Amino acid sequence: MIVEEMMTTDVITLNQNDPIAKAMEVLHRFNIRHIPIVNDELQLVGIISDRDVRDASPSIFHRNSHLEDLEKPLKQIMKSNVITAHPLDFVEEIAAIFYEHRIGCLPITQGSNIVGIVTEKDILHTLIQLTGVHQPGSQIEVKVENKAGVLSEVTSVFQKSKVNILSVLVYPDKDEEHKIIVFRIQTLNPTTIITKLQQHGYTVLWPNLPGITT
Repeated sequence: MIVEEMMTTDVITLNQNDPIAKAMEVLHRFNIRHIPIVNDELQLVGIISDRDVRDASPSIFHRNSHLEDLEKPLKQIMKSNVITAHPLDFVEEIAAIFYEHRIGCLPITQGSNIVGIVTEKDILHTLIQLTGVHQPGSQIEVKVENKAGVLSEVTSVFQKSKVNILSVLVYPDKDEEHKIIVFRIQTLNPTTIITKLQQHGYTVLWPNLPGITT
């Protein structure tokens, strides 16, 4: 899946010359945590978070004596070194960006113009969709040899058993000679397909059913 298919396109932005007070009001009104900041040409020049606004606002002990702080322009508190992504980037790639840079949102740009935004919540929701865990079904983990064509061989067992696969994930085993394939299948009783997999010589790691799996 590419970013364009899951990003929010109705992006709330503010101008770099808008006051901090306006950002505070927008964050509260729309219940959001980040606001991309643009210039007069609507080009992305920065980003602010609710934490940036809190840090720049008067404390509760000086709220009535430092009101001029809220009139400072956003360009004084925004982060100008903004990490961005392109609409045609893959979701998996930007998930890695979120993890590596420990950010809460990612503006999506074409050139200097912002065309969308992706948040941590968007990433989590998309990964749930990609893995199929929001649909009724069962999960099966199979240990296989790390060789070309093995995925096709294993999925043929599901095909012959007429079991619908909702999603497939692959990750390395502890040794380089094997890997683990995680299947999400559209059945609440995986006993039959587990038996079929074992009959074909595959090691089923999960579910570990007594008397069925090894």
